[in-house]
Order: sequence, then C-alpha cells, then structure tokens
Amino acid sequence: MDPGEAAILESSLRRFYRLFAPLSPLPAALPGRMNVIDHVRDMAAAGLHSNVRLLSSLLLTMSNNNPELFSPSQKYQLLVYHADSLFHDKEYRNAVSKYTMALQQKKALSKTSKVRPSTGNSASTPQSQCLPSEIEVKYKMAECYTMLKQDKDAIAILDGIPSRQRTPKINMMLANLYKKAGQERPSVTSYKEVLRQCPLALDAILGLLSLSVKGAEVASMTMNVIQTVPNLDWLSVWIKAYAFVHTGDNSRAINTICSLEKKSLLRDNVDLLGSLADLYFRAGDNKNSVLKFEQAQMLDPYLIKGMDVYGYLLAREGRLEDVENLGCRLFNISDQHAEPWVVSGCHSFYSKRYSRALYLGAKAIQLNSNSVQALLLKGAALRNMGRVQEAIIHFREAIRLAPCRLDCYEGLIECYLASNSIREAMVMANNVYKTLGANAQTLTLLATVCLEDPVTQEKAKTLLDKALTQRPDYIKAVVKKAELLSREQKYEDGIALLRNALANQSDCVLHRILGDFLVAVNEYQEAMDQYSIALSLDPNDQKSLEGMQKMEKEESPTDATQEEDVDDMEGSGEEGDLEGSDSEAAQWADQEQWFGMQ
Repeated sequence: MDPGEAAILESSLRRFYRLFAPLSPLPAALPGRMNVIDHVRDMAAAGLHSNVRLLSSLLLTMSNNNPELFSPSQKYQLLVYHADSLFHDKEYRNAVSKYTMALQQKKALSKTSKVRPSTGNSASTPQSQCLPSEIEVKYKMAECYTMLKQDKDAIAILDGIPSRQRTPKINMMLANLYKKAGQERPSVTSYKEVLRQCPLALDAILGLLSLSVKGAEVASMTMNVIQTVPNLDWLSVWIKAYAFVHTGDNSRAINTICSLEKKSLLRDNVDLLGSLADLYFRAGDNKNSVLKFEQAQMLDPYLIKGMDVYGYLLAREGRLEDVENLGCRLFNISDQHAEPWVVSGCHSFYSKRYSRALYLGAKAIQLNSNSVQALLLKGAALRNMGRVQEAIIHFREAIRLAPCRLDCYEGLIECYLASNSIREAMVMANNVYKTLGANAQTLTLLATVCLEDPVTQEKAKTLLDKALTQRPDYIKAVVKKAELLSREQKYEDGIALLRNALANQSDCVLHRILGDFLVAVNEYQEAMDQYSIALSLDPNDQKSLEGMQKMEKEESPTDATQEEDVDDMEGSGEEGDLEGSDSEAAQWADQEQWFGMQ
C-alpha cells in the first residue's frame, strides 16, 4: 500500500469513529503512525518548550470540552508536558497547579488499571512505558516550591516519596531543605544516602562537614571509590582540608589546601584558589586574600562565587573605582546572582550612601537568602542609619549561616556597643573567644569590648598584647592598642608601635593614626606626610583629610576664618548631595532601574 492510499484509509477510519463512536476515545495511533501525544513528547524532548505550551494548551481545552477525546494516560501526559513548559517559563505557581492536576489524573489512572482486568493487548505496554515518572513530577513540584520560597511545601512533597524510590537528586534536595530548616538529623541522613549512591558527590560531602560530621567518618564513605578509581588519591586530603574549614581551624585549612594546590594535577584550580582566598579573609589576612581572588579571577574571567567578599575587601581599601568596575563586570555576567548586587552595595556603603546600600543588600538577599555577605551589608547599612534593632536581626541570621566567620560576630557586637548594651557585647565576645579559640582575632574582639568599660581597661591591654604577640601585623589589634596608648597619652610608644606595623605593610588607617600621634608630639611635617600617604591609599578617608586641613589652618592662622567659611559651604553642599542621593536611591529602589533592573 503506497503512502497516499494509507492516508485515505486512516482518514476514512477516523470519520467512522466520529460518526459511530462520538463518546469513545480516539485510537492511540494506527500501526506505524504517531499520535498527537507522541508529537508533544518529541517536542518536549527536543526542548521546544514554547511549542509544547501552545499545543498542549489547545489539546487540554479539547479534552475538557470532550472528556472522552483522550484516554486517562494521554491526558496525564499532556498535563505533565504542559506543566514542564510552564516551569521552563518560570511560571512556578501555574506549573504547580498543573503538576497537581497531573498527579490527580495519575491517581485516577492507577485506580482504573487496578479495577479493569488485563485484556492482553500488547499495545498498552509501550504506552505505559512512555508515561512521565510520577517521582519526577513530584521533584519538579518541589523545585517550583523552592523557587516560590515555600520550603515547607517542598519538604512535604518530597517526604511523600518512599525512601526506596528516592533518587540521588531527591535526597540532595531534601538534605539541603532540611539543613536550611535547621533539621540536622534528617539532613545528615539524606546527605549520607546521596553518598551511598554517588560516593563522589563532593557537595554532599561539604554538607555533612558543615553539619559537624567528623571528617574521618565522611572519608570512610568514599574509601572504596578512592581505592578502586585511579587519580583520586587527593580526595582524602581534600576532605581533611574542608573538615578544618568547617571547624574554624583556618590556619590548618590553609596549609592543607596549599598542599593540594601545589600538586601538579590540581595547580591553578579556581575552586581551591577561591577557598584559599576566603580562608585568608577569615583569618584576617586581607592582603593574601585579595591576591588569591585576583589569581582566581585571572584564570576564570566569568567567576562569580566569592566576588562579593573580594569587592568588600577592595571597598575597605578605598579602591572604589575598582569596586565599581567589578560590579559592572559581574552584572554583565549575570544579574541573577547575589554577588553583583553586594559588590555594588559595598561601593554605595563606602561612599556613605546607606539607603542605596540597603536597597542593594535587600535585592541580593532576595536572590539568595543564604548570602552571608548580603546580610552583613544590609545589617551594616541599617546600623549606620540608626536602625540598630533591625541590623541585629540580620547579623544574627549571618551568624546562623556562618558560625565560624568572625566578621558576623563583629557586626553584632558593634550593634550592641552602638546601643550601649555593653553587657550583651561582653557575653557575645566571651562566647566567640571560647568557641573559636584564643587567636589574634578573637583576642582583639574581646579587647574591643573591654575598652568600652573603664573597669576592664587593664584586661584590654593584656588581651591586645597577647594578640600582637601572636600576630604583630594584625591591623585591628594595632589600631586598638594605639587607641589605648592615645588614651594614656603614651604617644612615643604609639609611634613605635605604628612604625613597626607599617614596616611590612601599608594601610590607610595606620598612616592616619600615625599622623595623629606625630601631631601630638609636634612632628608636623612628618604628620603631613603620613596624612598624604593615607589619602593616596584612600582618597575618601575623611579623617585624614580633616587632619591635614587642621594642620594647614594652624600653619596659616590668618586664613583660618576664610577657610572655615569655605568648609562650611562645602560641608553643607556635600550633605545636600548625600541627602539627594538617598532620596534618589529611594526612587530608584521603587522603579527598580539600577544596574539593568529595567
């Protein structure tokens, strides 16, 4: 039979069905022919989502108008493919609705198949094999719920899947959701199940380590694959390194990752360099942190992970032009990640545009609620705007997400001190000291709180001496010790301390404080030099500028009155600009037109 005759025969048969069996479903297909469901399935497999959406919508309407037009299994498939196309278009609520209808249809189909006896028709077997997996449908529903920030609903739908039917990706999603909800025990169980099925699932390994599972226990779960698969001898060292990371042992983590990074096969790995940069940052070694971030960025110009911390470090150094360029580059890569918004927020914060920084931090949190740097940015902006209680909430959430990061505790303690809650600050600083150990950073943090109470001044001095014995170049300890010496008017000791600290590094704050000390001992020319160096490092450092202007006035007393008038005019102009910027920021926040949000 030639193709033309076959087409005529098929058309005649279909007219027969319409005339004599209007309430019966159309046959799935004539032998050797595809039905319309097959075409929808093929388009979905080919990634033609917009085409699937249009066709499946029309077919579902036809089915609603004539419920007998498609069989229950065909309607189930149509609903799933239509929901998948909605998911692809990011219409998650609509997709959940259609997935729910599909599962109801599948449930009715299962009941029907149990009631009806088997007819022995072999044609039904391939059709049933083509049905979309009910487990996959539930997973897609859970993905929709996570995108809608409805984690409880996502957990509920995945919990409904029997343990034996859960695939690795289902267990991984459940583990992450449990962890986010603070349910550590089921999270550990789910991560372990992922590793049982996929022993090289490194993110699951990190998940277990973050939940305080011992590194040795985690390593034992990968021992078989390490012994049987070649070139995996590095994995046990990798696990050991990140075990140190999650216990807050930064120095040992740095040493272990450096040993990995030096191996020829893992040299110049961007992830390891990013981890090293982050560890140096946590250890307070900002110089090496910036160097590692720059090295990683050179290897991968499209790198986004960790760039929020890098931008923050640049902003702290006063390199605001570099921060602005970094933010623009990251926005060109992706505006759907938190990092570009945090970087731009850091630029605004260190430009003293706190309303703008607040908006950008909030946008970053909206994109990634687990972004610690976004929480710190928003908390700092709220604190500087006088909204201390709101800031405290954000710093506490940052601590929950990153309990080993000292800067989270520093932000919270600064809030307590700003609200004169010295007792709460002291309790928190002591807890950090006990939890993270006696290192230069924790000693300095505790000393910072002790400096606020006249009764504990001597204790602060002892703590700072211990910190500087461990790390003579730790800038925060040097600054606090200089502050203490300034109170005691021991300027010569302060000058010696600062010169020693500046011998191997250059920092704006240290140069400025040295300038202040030199003024106190009448070394005006050298003080002017120190202020100039500080301003060359950070042109926006207001205190250095004020110190220099004060010296210039003292040198030219006849012009002092005129300069004060000019300063008053300039100050009022600058204040107006800042207020204008904040009101402008509020307008832009409403219109969402910053950095490509059009």
